[in-house]
Amino acid sequence: MSFYSNLADYGSRFIGKHKIFKHGFNLSPMYRRSTAKIKSVSTDLKKVTVKLPISYKNRNYVNSIFGGSLFSAVDPIPMVQLINILGDDFVVWDKSAEISFKRPAKEDVYADFEYSSEEIEIIKSRVQQEAEIDIVKTTFLMNAERNTIFCEVKKTIYIADKEHYKRKRALAKAKKAPVK
Repeated sequence: MSFYSNLADYGSRFIGKHKIFKHGFNLSPMYRRSTAKIKSVSTDLKKVTVKLPISYKNRNYVNSIFGGSLFSAVDPIPMVQLINILGDDFVVWDKSAEISFKRPAKEDVYADFEYSSEEIEIIKSRVQQEAEIDIVKTTFLMNAERNTIFCEVKKTIYIADKEHYKRKRALAKAKKAPVK
C-alpha cells in the first residue's frame, strides 16, 4: 500500500472517507502543483467537483490556462475515485488518456466527476463475468455556469478482479523467468 492509501484508510476512520479524499488531494504536493482544488466530494464519493482558478501560476504565453494544468487538474480523480468506490476486491489503473482542447480557458475552470450507482453495478457485474475490463470516462472542463467547454479529457481505466490480476501477474512473471 502507498503512503496515500494508508493515510486514507487511517483518516477515514475518524473523519470520513469523503473528507479524506477532498483534503488529502488538496494538501498533496503532487495535486497542489496542478493549481486546482477539490471543492466538494459526496459522502459516497460518487460526485467530485474540482475548481482550477486562473492565476499567474498556470497562465501560458497567450494568457490562458496552460494545457498541462488543465490535464493535471483532472488526471488522478476518476481512477482514485473508482478505487475508493469499488474497494479492495478490485484493481484499478489508468490505462490511457486523451485531451481535446476546445477553446482557450481565460477564466476559472470547473470539472465534475460522477459515477452513478447503475454504472458501478455494471462495472462490478462485467468484472465478475469478464475478470478484467476497460471503461472510458469523459470529463469536461467548463466555466462556472457549465455552459462553455474549454477541453475534454477521456480516460481509459482498467478494472480487474484482484485475484484474477494476481494470477495474471504471476503467470507473466513465470514466463519471463530464465529456464534452468
